Amino acid sequence: MAEERDLKPAAKPGSEADRATTRSATGSGSMAEIEAWRRRIDSIDDQLMGLLNSRSACAVEIGKIKRVLGLPVYSPEREAWILERLMRENPGPLDALAVRRVFERIIDEGRRLERLGGDRRGDPPREDGPAVGEGQGGKGPERPD
Repeated sequence: MAEERDLKPAAKPGSEADRATTRSATGSGSMAEIEAWRRRIDSIDDQLMGLLNSRSACAVEIGKIKRVLGLPVYSPEREAWILERLMRENPGPLDALAVRRVFERIIDEGRRLERLGGDRRGDPPREDGPAVGEGQGGKGPERPD
């Protein structure tokens, strides 16, 4: 939800300040409309948080499996495939490069969680675990599912 500091007291109805605060760039709109949009964004943020945490839980599980199989965490072919697919299928209004930047960050965090390989939350990776490093080859791109 919007922070209290973002909510300013309403101007006196009919005043110049009131007219200025109720106009949008297109000449219509109101502070109430802005707040309604902000509430919608807050709701979407909550959904994104849930989805990001679900995706992260998948990365943790993949990390556990890769650790058992002795596979490297970093899979550049898989990451390239993900980014290309998302950029191609992006309906907008974000442009393709913006989508790439957002998902590069999401993928980076997923890779970090894979490295933890299911270690308890907040604990650093164990030093005694199997060596896992970036760019150590692999079997090509993973199945895109």
